[in-house]
Amino acid sequence: MMDKIEETVDKIVKGELELHKVDEVLDANAAMVARRLAIERMIGKTFPSIGSTIIDYLDVKGRNAENVIGAAQLPLGVAGPISVDGDYAKGSFFIPMATTEGALIASVNRGMKVLRLSGSVKTKILRDGMTRAPVFTFDSAVEAFKFTQWVISNIDRVRRITEGTSSHAKLKGIEPLQLGNNVWLRFEFETGDAMGMNMVTVATESACSFLEEEFPGARCVAVSGNACSDKKQSFTNELLGRGKSVIAEAIIPSQILEKQLRTTADKIEEVNLRKNWLGGARAGTIFQFNAHFANVIAAIFIATGQDVAQVVESSTGYTWVENRKGNLYISVTLPSLEVGTVGGGTRLPTQREALSMMGVDGGGNPPGSNARKFAEIISAAVLAGELNLLSALSTRELGKAHLRLGRGMKT
Repeated sequence: MMDKIEETVDKIVKGELELHKVDEVLDANAAMVARRLAIERMIGKTFPSIGSTIIDYLDVKGRNAENVIGAAQLPLGVAGPISVDGDYAKGSFFIPMATTEGALIASVNRGMKVLRLSGSVKTKILRDGMTRAPVFTFDSAVEAFKFTQWVISNIDRVRRITEGTSSHAKLKGIEPLQLGNNVWLRFEFETGDAMGMNMVTVATESACSFLEEEFPGARCVAVSGNACSDKKQSFTNELLGRGKSVIAEAIIPSQILEKQLRTTADKIEEVNLRKNWLGGARAGTIFQFNAHFANVIAAIFIATGQDVAQVVESSTGYTWVENRKGNLYISVTLPSLEVGTVGGGTRLPTQREALSMMGVDGGGNPPGSNARKFAEIISAAVLAGELNLLSALSTRELGKAHLRLGRGMKT
């Protein structure tokens, strides 16, 4: 095998074999080695750490990445436990987080301790649906409008087409959006325990072909017309939701605030109003009226094999705080949390173990219950991160924490 790898490396270096064609002459694991060795030879550097991994690339090929030369590795820590009382997540959970930002996991862990001492975090899934919105064009706005009416009246026929592509895709509805002679059809599906982006794309493509055949003059320009909206912030996602729309809330007694966080409900409420809401409004941070949702969500996404680019819309949301006679009410609302427990990166070994730590690996019974449970757990973790950061800001401890945990300095 080494002779075959060396022969392949030599061809790559000489320009006789392109990187993406190495998989045609070697199995996936050998191809990974050959590509890395060829890059090392051409660049004049070695990459032993990139090549050190437990991943079996036979499982990655055709699923997760191309032109593979190894793996990127990040520190993975754990926060918790946190007690959650939701419709799907019930009990105490440890939360895996992969990050290079010192103080992040400690921050979330501290918030979880306070929440744990205060009781269980309440969570609620408001809605669940993955969307794809193809854009169609017509000769006139009148024809475009007729098309939207035809689609609505024939939705059962469209449903049969889309649901025929997958045993898990269930069409919830179609929301038409029109601009001039252009129409976007925002398809929304239930996708079981998968995040479902690929699933709904395949289903929607089938629907587009059907609609072009059945309605003369309809032409699908793109299966994704940006009104979905995937990997982008949008008013549509905030108002209608995409993925899981979820809320987590808790009440922190005044004595716990003072003993554990050395602050008060009044101080945290002021920081939230003047920083998250007023500061966000003044700066124009649309849909981002929170302290650091993205920090927590990105770390959990990386640890559990989620589509990291979807942190963009998954981390939009709102932190709300009320001073209730000295006690603190705090909630986080995430309108567009896009997560799954099957498919994509969730099948990779360390990511699968991270999901299993929370009891959400694989498909749930009934289908969709694991992904919803996972969304509730994430929302509780986000709540913990918000609580701690707001309290740290209220007591001017943020800089000290980063010096100690982010730079290794004594404070």
